[in-house]
Amino acid sequence: MAPMLRAAAVLAPVLALTLALGACSPSKPLRAPCAAGKLCLQFGNTAEPTSLDPPKTVGVWEDRILGEMLIGLTQNDPEGRPVPGMARSWETSPDGLTWTFHLRDAKWSDGVPVVADDFVFGAQRLMNPATASEYSYLDYVIKNAQAVNAGKLPASALGIKALDPKTVQITLEHPAPYLPELLKHQTMYPAPRRAVEKWGDAWTQPAHYLANGPYKLAEWRFGDHIRLVRNPAYFDAGRVCYDEISFYPTADAVSAERRVRRGELDVTTDIQSNRIAYLRRPDQIPASVHVATYLGVAYLVFNTRDVPAFRDRRVRIALDMAVDREFITRKLLRGGQLAAYTFTPPGVANYTGAKPPVWASWSIERRHAAARALLAQAGYGPGHPLTFEYKHMNTPDPMLIAPAVQADWKDIGVSVTLAQEDGQIAYQDYRLRNFQAGFTSWIADYNDATSFLGLLQSQTGAQNYGDYNNPKVDALLNAADHEPDVAKRAGYLKNAESIVLDDAAVTPIYFFVSKNLVNPAITGWKDNIVNWHRVQFLCRGR
Repeated sequence: MAPMLRAAAVLAPVLALTLALGACSPSKPLRAPCAAGKLCLQFGNTAEPTSLDPPKTVGVWEDRILGEMLIGLTQNDPEGRPVPGMARSWETSPDGLTWTFHLRDAKWSDGVPVVADDFVFGAQRLMNPATASEYSYLDYVIKNAQAVNAGKLPASALGIKALDPKTVQITLEHPAPYLPELLKHQTMYPAPRRAVEKWGDAWTQPAHYLANGPYKLAEWRFGDHIRLVRNPAYFDAGRVCYDEISFYPTADAVSAERRVRRGELDVTTDIQSNRIAYLRRPDQIPASVHVATYLGVAYLVFNTRDVPAFRDRRVRIALDMAVDREFITRKLLRGGQLAAYTFTPPGVANYTGAKPPVWASWSIERRHAAARALLAQAGYGPGHPLTFEYKHMNTPDPMLIAPAVQADWKDIGVSVTLAQEDGQIAYQDYRLRNFQAGFTSWIADYNDATSFLGLLQSQTGAQNYGDYNNPKVDALLNAADHEPDVAKRAGYLKNAESIVLDDAAVTPIYFFVSKNLVNPAITGWKDNIVNWHRVQFLCRGR
């Protein structure tokens, strides 16, 4: 009976919201004007960027904008796969440590050619300690990158060189067959030295921004929109269909949905999960709904640095096993998400994953009983309850599941208060360790298990939000980095993930699906496992 009561309590406000939305009368469309003869795309993009300077960004919502203006040595094709970008071709040394890239003829938006030094300068900026990029660890695969980032070696020691204006050579610490995936990431975008050195941080203002991609920055009205316009200097400008893109912060997915219905937005990158079935009804907007498998995981993290209770493995395991993932995915979200008991999602290349914890197959009642016993062993119970704050974003899915997680933990005797924040603020708090427990998520930067497990290496820094540190995991991930045999490498990764799960380093909740609303008139949109949809590949009948 208790689970049914909890379901009613959690679902009641959701039902009320749905009924209220159904009662709303249509609003007058507020689609932004588009000049006669031009084709403009109105894009709902979840959140406001913190920056448009690549090494100072961390979010997918930021790279949706950056990736239309800047292109790395490789880029995403319509299927989300790495294809030649600024590099027209490349070759790799027999030992897999040296990669040589040959640049195509391309120009920046001011007409100056794109040269090898733009990539060298971009990588050196990323690794410069003064830049304080929290994403710098992602490219530690480059020779001496970690030492340069720590200030122990000069920038000139970084393993990326300009052999001549058209040739970039990258030397690695260890073989990385996934390097073409990594090179399309925002951390490896080129940087125009002349603009950065002349304008400093102000180089990202519309008047100073230089782009080498299909679009350039025209306007940024903070909190309202960012407008990009076609870049006539782009090497493939003739194949770009849309003349302008306007990106809007759309934290409220239901509000964004209404704007799509009214024609104000052509695309929005999130759907409130429990509305997907409704939107697929024939009398709604089924042709606009795009849901697909996605390389992402939602998880809970615990601040082991500042909360002594979370340093106790028994406490972490109790909190981990108490969360009812099936209730969350099947009753609350209902968007096709899968309950997660491992950290790496299904579909990761060359990897089958670790086995879930043994308790994953137990009933929720048995799990709660075991969790209460573990907490008692750790010294917590009715006379001394564990109490803490649980922080989450004010976006639909995190808000939907927070009361369910709170109820699960209450059932094992834990008292939790909920705190919600804008996504940018919440992630900033996680990076600064201004939280106790929190909801977060991770989308693969590249299709490899290390894109997930690397978060839990001790060297990762800011994005290892819980400060998890296990030398055995570090050693296994290091061994995987240096193992050329694919099967043996997968074995090291699997063993590392098994330890992570046994330690309850994080609490995986569910594996993502991508959820987009797309105007059916748009052509070229292809659902893919990494959920990248560059506008340069999209079009619409004029």
